[in-house]
Amino acid sequence: MVYIAGALDETLAAAAGEDPALFAELRVAFAESLDRQIDLLRRARCDGNWHVAALRLKGLAASFHAQPLLDLAEEALEAAPGEPSVVRRLQQFHDEFVAAG
Repeated sequence: MVYIAGALDETLAAAAGEDPALFAELRVAFAESLDRQIDLLRRARCDGNWHVAALRLKGLAASFHAQPLLDLAEEALEAAPGEPSVVRRLQQFHDEFVAAG
């Protein structure tokens, strides 16, 4: 799954209004939050920690109408803790989001 500009960027633009500096700041805040949750998933060693990080990721995705990220969060919720394919796709989404900014 890859990042595709769309509803997420529209949500950020709506929140920022006509302020390009605020838009950039919101993109950075989203990317940092996403990075933290991916890191928590990477470090999760039990079902509980994995589940909490995946739920936070799902909340982040839902808050910003990022459907591809929401789909990945759902995959994480269904996966075993430490599932490398899920973490890898999440990292790819993050990296492409950052590169698109």
